[in-house]
Parts: sequence; C-alpha cells; structure tokens
Amino acid sequence: MNAKTVGLIGLGLVGTALARRLLGAGFTVVGYDVDNGKRAQFAQSGGRTVHSVAAVARACERMLVAVFNTDQVEDVVEGADGVLAVAQSAGPRMVLSVSTCDPDRIAALASRAALRSVTLLEVPMSGASDQIARGDGVGLVAGERAAFDACADILDAVCPGRFFVGAPGNGARTKLAVNLILGLNRAAMAEGLVFAQQIGLDPATFLDVARGSAAYSQIMDIKGGKMVSGEFSAQGKIVQHLKDVHLMLEYARRAGQQLPLMTVVEDLLQGCVAHGEGERDNAAVIEEVRRRRR
Repeated sequence: MNAKTVGLIGLGLVGTALARRLLGAGFTVVGYDVDNGKRAQFAQSGGRTVHSVAAVARACERMLVAVFNTDQVEDVVEGADGVLAVAQSAGPRMVLSVSTCDPDRIAALASRAALRSVTLLEVPMSGASDQIARGDGVGLVAGERAAFDACADILDAVCPGRFFVGAPGNGARTKLAVNLILGLNRAAMAEGLVFAQQIGLDPATFLDVARGSAAYSQIMDIKGGKMVSGEFSAQGKIVQHLKDVHLMLEYARRAGQQLPLMTVVEDLLQGCVAHGEGERDNAAVIEEVRRRRR
C-alpha cells in the first residue's frame, strides 16, 4: 500500500480539520462518516470517500479516528464492520484515535486490539478545530513508542507540536486534565465579561484590557471575540465539552477527589443544553452565565 495514503473515520469538526492538514501535506485521504452530507463535503475538499469503516481499513494500513466518544471508537475497532475484522484477512493495521475517551476503556481496547494485529495509538488533540486546521493543535500521544515513531509523518502533518505521554490511557488522562483547565478558563472569562458589562463597561474594550493584564490566558484570543459578538458557530461544541466534564467528574470520584469548580461548570453547560445550545460553540457558556440573574 502507498505510505502516503491514510484513512480518516469521522468527518466532523475535528475530522475536517485533520483532513485539511493531511491533504495539505500531500497525503491521499480515504474518509468515511455515517453522515452523507459530511462525506460529500469531504469529497469536495479533495478527499476520497468510501461507504464503511471496513472500506477505509481495507484501503489503508494506517487510519485516524475522530469520532464522538469511547463507544464509537470501540465500535470502529471491534464492530462487525470494524478494523479488527479487516485485519484478520488484510494484515496488521494501525489506528490513531484522536477522540477524547475514557482512559481505562481506551487502554483496555489497545490491549485487546494488539492481540489481533491492530496497534492503537492515542492522539487526543488539545485545541479547537480551527487551531488544529492551522497546525496549532497539540497532540497528546500515548501507546507503543515504536508506533509513535512509525507515524511521525502523519503526526508531523496533523500536530507538529506534540508530547509523548506514555502508556495507553495516559493520552486521555492528560487531555481530560488539560480540558479541565480550559473549561474553567472559558467559564471565568465568560463571568468576567458579563460582570464587566453589568457594571457599565464595554465588553469589547474590557476584553482588550484583560488581554494586556495579569489575567491573560490564550482562551481570550480564541474565544473572547465569540463571547463578545455572540457568534457561536461551533469550533468545539457545548455537548462535546459536557461529555468530557462528565468523564472528569467520574474519574475524580473514583480517585476520591472533589472538583468543586468543575461541578459549577457542569451545571452551566447543562443549562446551555437545556436551552437548546448544545450544538453551539463552547463559548456559548456565556449565555448561561447571563441568565443567572438574581
């Protein structure tokens, strides 16, 4: 098979960003998504579409998986139409999962897959889809070091900035801890902007001041404009962040650790979902903060 051909399963926000990086690096990208519209958009961007996970696995020895959650990653690998079924007849395959997963389950999946000629490398990405598309996403890579080295060409294309964080499961653990901080930063910025407006300051002017102050965080650059303008086209969705928050709180519970600030963020995100904002960008958390009036 051509080493410059790579598979891509899941053509949503992150998958589309990955496709842009791979195509720009000269890869032929074979893609699949359950959504016909997403497949059509992918084809228009220069990708080659197929109609099943198995078709991707037959065409590619290496493939990236960018689906919503752990259940879907497991189905891609172990389902009746999955990568393992193809590997039995077509030979060894390598799966790079960029999804944010349950750490214990993704580690167990990597162990099961290895017994059947499929190597699973965790590559959750830190960064919104637009950052990933620009090459500014940071890969949090976990798995076999040999697999990490063998996929250097793919990783160079999709995440020039990356860290190898050890054994399977550590990618998800690292991503959840990073996303905890990001979620708190977004909520804090949203509350600060609402507070500034309610006490008589212009939000856009205040945002400029905050960027130049000791309160600065990168989130101000990435999400501040969206919060001020109220333009919430999705680069990272409320429902996706809430899924990660639930994982954070569950793992903290197992470890006997409270996450008092994250429970507040969970409540804000659930408020957004209740108001029909789940598919909006996660900057829309500011809408729920605004609704919390005395």
